[in-house]
Amino acid sequence: MHWRQIKDRLSAKSMILAMAFANSLVLLVGLGLVIKSIPILEKKSIFHLLLSSNWHPLKGEFGFYPFIVGTLEVTAIAMILAVPVCLLSAIYLSEYAHYRLREIARITVDIMAAIPSVIYGLWGVIVVVPFVSLLGKLLNTPTTGYSLLAGGIILAIMASPIIISVSLEVLRTVPLQAREAALALGTTKWEAIKYVVLRNAFHGILSAVILGFARAFGETIAVLMIVGNVPKVPASVFDPAYPLPALLANNYGEMMSIPLYNSALLLSALILLLVVSAFNVTAHLTLIRVEKR
Repeated sequence: MHWRQIKDRLSAKSMILAMAFANSLVLLVGLGLVIKSIPILEKKSIFHLLLSSNWHPLKGEFGFYPFIVGTLEVTAIAMILAVPVCLLSAIYLSEYAHYRLREIARITVDIMAAIPSVIYGLWGVIVVVPFVSLLGKLLNTPTTGYSLLAGGIILAIMASPIIISVSLEVLRTVPLQAREAALALGTTKWEAIKYVVLRNAFHGILSAVILGFARAFGETIAVLMIVGNVPKVPASVFDPAYPLPALLANNYGEMMSIPLYNSALLLSALILLLVVSAFNVTAHLTLIRVEKR
């Protein structure tokens, strides 16, 4: 009996150490980025770097404002396109769909989540970019198709599996008795969903949206291929943009020999890490709150 207790304690300690090691990796990555960002922060203030629009690395000008705006705008477009469709899909699968259809949809969503981002990027170049170009012509706004809108459409598709999957799980956690009680009071099925199911699942759905936002915010390859990569603040959804992940992927390998440029790119990586981490932590804390309720 004593030996079993020793084995239980050793197992518990080993799992704690494994968890601490996994969590410490994020801290080590963040610490490394902070250290590498110090040279650019010593030359320029953080406010100047974030608010300046001048990006001329060979002249020592590193303004992140166009890249930050491009990242936020393409992610916002993705969320505007994805959230209504994903939420309605999750409601249908949870409340209306037959069990077999729900399981088929789950498999499809899992497959979509597993598709490499470069495949989405290639599909965007072949299908989405020509579609956006044609749409621009119809609206009398000439565009090459490589634009914010094209990037937003691809990101919306890529974020959809996460939002649908999490939203569906949250909706299924609402007790059946709550639905039946609402129907017994004379409400329609939609009214029961609207006033009982969605109200109880609101925080969980919000977490799903936040996780989808974090997924879209940090996406690199697919966006890099179709968003245009022009370091200017876009004036419309048909203009090209240059998100932070694309900036890193396009330039870091070639600019490691230029210390200040290297430091500026690593500062952009630090900004991405902080934003994505903040959204993920917020989403997980919200899910924990839902589980406690």
